[in-house]
Amino acid sequence: MATLDTKFKLNTGAEIPAVGFGTWQDKDAQEGAVAEALKAGYTHIDTARIYGTEPAVGAAIKKSGIPRSKIFITTKLWNNAHHPDDVEPALDASLADLGTDYVDLYLMHWPVAFGRGDTMVPKDNNGKIINGDTDFVDTWKAMEKTFKKGKAKAIGISNFSRKETERLLKETEVVPAAHQIEVHPYLQQNEACEWFRSKGIHVQQYSPFGNQNEIYSKGQNMGKLIDDPTLVEIGKKYNKNGAQVALAWGIAQGHSVLPKSKTPSRIKDNLEGDFKLEKEDLEKLKGVDKGMRFNDPSANFGWNFYVGEDGKVE
Repeated sequence: MATLDTKFKLNTGAEIPAVGFGTWQDKDAQEGAVAEALKAGYTHIDTARIYGTEPAVGAAIKKSGIPRSKIFITTKLWNNAHHPDDVEPALDASLADLGTDYVDLYLMHWPVAFGRGDTMVPKDNNGKIINGDTDFVDTWKAMEKTFKKGKAKAIGISNFSRKETERLLKETEVVPAAHQIEVHPYLQQNEACEWFRSKGIHVQQYSPFGNQNEIYSKGQNMGKLIDDPTLVEIGKKYNKNGAQVALAWGIAQGHSVLPKSKTPSRIKDNLEGDFKLEKEDLEKLKGVDKGMRFNDPSANFGWNFYVGEDGKVE
């Protein structure tokens, strides 16, 4: 297959495959999609407690016959389990669903805590999300324990600002191995990504195709990133499409990228987004940055995310 099979090193010394398979949405289609991804050659699968796809991921891995040690699995702690007493039980539940005794990477999905309990998104009578009072620093300290026990081979964060990350670094012991954020050619976040790298934190790109996802209302009245003329034009040179160029751009930045699809041909195509772009093309791609953020649930989640970061609309 025409893929470079690029890997990056985490601050733990472990290697993370540059192209991961995302499993957000389409819960019922995920076992088949993950099976297809593993068959195509993916060795990095990204899930989360809130996705409800951990059992499907676990089943597909089991049926594939691929040894556990050959697959890099990421899952994420959800906001209702931020209390220090809830962190390890939440991970244990994820491990049970995944059918494994460890994950390669465990991320705090958001810096915000929701109310404790079994309800993933607790709401009051007015339909407003009920927030918890756990500080993300205390949540992280509980995650550090799961790392020390070996249940999580690496721990990281997602959707943090630099300011929040700075506080985490100052008040805790383990430097996050990875930070999963929205990054794509329309939201390049060069300064932020450089800052995370300087701290030894590997950047992972979710929504690497930007507004391809219909859930992002903000991106619906404009052209799709993957159809951007610059990306399409560059793609022709390499016999690749705009989506593959978007992935290659991310990998060239030193990031792992997490495309998702349930279509077998696209699943395969996305893995082939791991190719080398020439310097002149990377220069051209700098010009498409719109500082455009499609995912910001601040109003809904009761927390002001991404303060001071590119694409933040105050």
